[in-house]
Amino acid sequence: MASAANQMTSGLNLGAFGKATELKKRLWFTLGALVIYRLGTYIPIPGIDQQVFKDIFSQQAGGILGMFNMFAGGAVERMTIFALNIMPYISAAIIMQLLTAVVPSLEALKKEGDAGRKKINQYTRYGTVVLAAVQAYGIAVGLEGMSSSAGAVVGSSGMFFRFSTVITLVGGTIFLMWLGEQITARGVGNGISLIIFAGIVASVPAALASIFELGRKGSLPAGIIIALLLGAIFVIAFVVFMERAQRRIIVQYPKRQQGNRMFGGESTHLPLKLNTAGVIPPIFASSLLLMPITVAGFSAQGGPEWLTTMTAFLGRGQPGFLILYVGLIAFFAFFYTAIVFNPKDTADNLKKYGGFVPGIRPGENTANYLDYVLTRITTVGALYLCVVCALPEVLIAQLPSIPFYFGGTSLLIVVSVTMDTTAQIQSHLLAHQYEGLVRKARLKGR
Repeated sequence: MASAANQMTSGLNLGAFGKATELKKRLWFTLGALVIYRLGTYIPIPGIDQQVFKDIFSQQAGGILGMFNMFAGGAVERMTIFALNIMPYISAAIIMQLLTAVVPSLEALKKEGDAGRKKINQYTRYGTVVLAAVQAYGIAVGLEGMSSSAGAVVGSSGMFFRFSTVITLVGGTIFLMWLGEQITARGVGNGISLIIFAGIVASVPAALASIFELGRKGSLPAGIIIALLLGAIFVIAFVVFMERAQRRIIVQYPKRQQGNRMFGGESTHLPLKLNTAGVIPPIFASSLLLMPITVAGFSAQGGPEWLTTMTAFLGRGQPGFLILYVGLIAFFAFFYTAIVFNPKDTADNLKKYGGFVPGIRPGENTANYLDYVLTRITTVGALYLCVVCALPEVLIAQLPSIPFYFGGTSLLIVVSVTMDTTAQIQSHLLAHQYEGLVRKARLKGR
């Protein structure tokens, strides 16, 4: 049996891929959708002077807007129709999940199955439109107040410019929300994560070129460049190791007799990932930080003094930013883990099918034990996420010439999304090979 499984796994080669027609369609659809997204990041919103805005943005690129620009795939720097990216949708999803945990009616709606989830998704979409409209209006007002020695960013300010900017940016966010859902349903991988992944990866070649150019000019010592590249490799290896780490809880099933045959008696395990929440906590934390600061970053030049103070306090690498960032990552690590894994439901399912953890009584005691183990490993997972995401932020703040794409958050997203997408591709290939074996067995049976 083990040798057959090994042969099956080793058979996931290019030959199997060539025969998997459904998988190829899904991959082509995913690539096509991501190409459309990348094209949209080069279509500017109407009514602004691109060169003036680029000059002003370059002065603030070392702050929080630089991180926003990284997630948006350069769309903020070019102020395009996808400048808000998918962040309003993520923020709306966070709000809905928080409300689901505290509002009884939403919690009951969640337990209704597919119908309830569809209703919650609909509310999330409505929230996305509201959040995107508020942020888009703030950006429009901020753009009207921006100017440099070369002139004003907006040539003709007024309500028409604000209205067109809001419609354009909100439309871009809604389109990306729809595109992400289509990728999830008809492509390979999680559509929202892949959109963020594509934005980061698309800018990596330019980031590498800028680093080597700084080294050639002598602005960045060769030792720092080598240390940076080795550090990125180490972070990638560390992320892969931690994302694959599991705590396996042994589950025993008793023997039972049906007729003259004995069933059960086998021992299996319940895998609990060290980082059950995956890449969600840093994405959620970044989204919540970016939501209020987006407007502040654009309006700080001509806005009130408290707005300028808040922008400086929450600047990249500042104590306020790091404290909030680490705190939000830790919170969402526990919060999202509690959403995706319910110890009580798992314990009830084990009891229903006769399974038990050796030395632990079924039912409530098993649920308490699973909750105890999950809390401990989630603490380690949250600490791992905080270290990977926060330490590079400190280094980048000390060395402003280092691009954001080599920070811990970006590497974590890229590695995690790559691993998840690869796992889905392998599962499709494996399912295709099993289908082939079933067809051959039926033909031989005839």
